[in-house]
Amino acid sequence: MMNKTRGRGRPAGRTETRSDILAVARRRFLAVGYDGVTMRGVAEEAGVDSALISYHFGSKRGLFGAAMALAANPAEILVRELDGPLESLPDRLVRAVLSAWDGPDSSGSLRTFLEAALREAEVARAFREMMEREMIPRIADRLGGADARHRASLAMSQIAGLVIARYIIGVEPLASMPVDEVVRRVSPALRTALAGRPRRAHNDRW
Repeated sequence: MMNKTRGRGRPAGRTETRSDILAVARRRFLAVGYDGVTMRGVAEEAGVDSALISYHFGSKRGLFGAAMALAANPAEILVRELDGPLESLPDRLVRAVLSAWDGPDSSGSLRTFLEAALREAEVARAFREMMEREMIPRIADRLGGADARHRASLAMSQIAGLVIARYIIGVEPLASMPVDEVVRRVSPALRTALAGRPRRAHNDRW
């Protein structure tokens, strides 16, 4: 008798399984927000093993990015840039955000998503909750110390303002400013937001 138990590696079956998962995930993210979605719940509705979702998307934030058709996932960009010294974090964050928004393969999907978030309450809610669960806490953990979450939130608001002014509204001269100049001009303010109150020098200084 054949063993019909499915392994937990690369799945077999219908080629549309991935798209089925994404359709369910997108509907659920928009219906109940980021907080209300679990990978297990998406798996049950899509009729697949939850391990399959982990295989395809890695994490809940990965599933969110794919469900929203984001060629560049803001949460994943942030996680990558948090590695490395705090001293250069503001520069790295600004440059990474500009690179994603200027990229020919990612700018279109990012613009479509952000415009939807500004226009549609359901998208805005899901994105806000994702930022509050996946982005701000990670920055705060990297910063450490008192009021780290407040500082992380202020930093995220500065990055959001930069994106909207440069790419959505097109405010000049910011909209056409070279990347290196944007980094040079914006990073000091972001550094101040992340650092908070002036601190005494130590090994990992700003």
